[in-house]
Amino acid sequence: MTPPAPGAPASPPASGTVPSPYEPLALYGPDFAADPHGHYRRLRAQGPLGRVRIAPGVDALLVTDYQAAVDLLRDTDTFSKDPRAWQAGIPEDSPVLPVLGYRPTALFSDGAVHTRYREAVNDTLALLEAHLLRAYAAQAAQQFIATFSATGTGDLIAQYARLLPLRVFSACFGVAPRDSERLLHGVAGMMDSAANAAAAYADLVAVVAGLVAERRVRPGRDLTTYLLAHPAGLDDDEAVRQITLIISAGHDPTTNLIGNALLRMLSDTGYGGSLHGGAMTAREAIDEVLWRDPPLANMGAHYPRHDTEFHGVPLRAGQLVLVSFAAANTQSLPAVSDPAVRSGDGAHLAWSAGPHRCPAKQPALLMAMTAIEQITSQLCDLELAVDPSELIWRPGPFHRAPAHLPVRFTPLDTHP
Repeated sequence: MTPPAPGAPASPPASGTVPSPYEPLALYGPDFAADPHGHYRRLRAQGPLGRVRIAPGVDALLVTDYQAAVDLLRDTDTFSKDPRAWQAGIPEDSPVLPVLGYRPTALFSDGAVHTRYREAVNDTLALLEAHLLRAYAAQAAQQFIATFSATGTGDLIAQYARLLPLRVFSACFGVAPRDSERLLHGVAGMMDSAANAAAAYADLVAVVAGLVAERRVRPGRDLTTYLLAHPAGLDDDEAVRQITLIISAGHDPTTNLIGNALLRMLSDTGYGGSLHGGAMTAREAIDEVLWRDPPLANMGAHYPRHDTEFHGVPLRAGQLVLVSFAAANTQSLPAVSDPAVRSGDGAHLAWSAGPHRCPAKQPALLMAMTAIEQITSQLCDLELAVDPSELIWRPGPFHRAPAHLPVRFTPLDTHP
């Protein structure tokens, strides 16, 4: 057999996956959304990798072991990020393709191509000065809080956490206010992996493509203009895809981080169901969420470059292998062999690891911290309006987030 040309994706395996005695466990639908950690416990019984189904007819192996996850994320010799061989066997209308399907971005490339894209993304995000970003986030937070602070009730997802990162990213990239709602629906639709995922992603791309076309003609003082002028020399489609990646990978996880942390604070027994008089800080809540319920629960798609064995599990070339950041994080710490990763911010895998580690970690943390501090200082007696067991979680295999977060509080007197 003639080997593939350098940089080309491996040929898809004839049989798709290695035979296993286990039936794939579904990571989509209400059962998984309601109890993901129960699913992870069942998957651990299969070993470091378990068989899962992420959409009808789409199977994968999911890494649930911490050390195996770290090894996979760092092993660029054995694994590729290019999904095209795997994608060749997936229906074009599959709801997971808007998240996992190939695009010319840093997330789906290796080697020199990855380095070129990654440098453009890193240099662009480096322009987000911390004090300005915090000011943008605080201003947005105050404006959104003002829309419901006089009512005594609110939905901290729909009226706050989902809107704030979008406002900040839109301002930074120069997105017109008229297009913000389309961005919101595009990002949420592709991440939920529902029937409209492809259409949602297509509309998101259309909005960004219009922005890029406009900035080619009329440069502005925004990140889009800088990215277009970067020495990497991105063409229009490459620029559109990098911006789409930054916004989608930055908005939805940050929204989930804010929502999950607020839920953690509101449901903590030390608060008696309320933030008033509590001791948990915003950073403590965020850290707990990043460990137990990271906003991106299952991601880190990798594909073996050739038939191989990984932690005792046979893999075929081009087979989809995902990392469960949530399952790996919550595995008992004695199973983690490297003591250097058992303490501090670097201990969890919520930001991934290796060359594809999340480049937007600091902006996401800053937005989340600011959002939580603003709302807990202004509405200090916030409490959940329902029992935590009654919350509905967003469907989809990739994220962990409540669909709504209903609260009540003492209304603020907005009159002078």
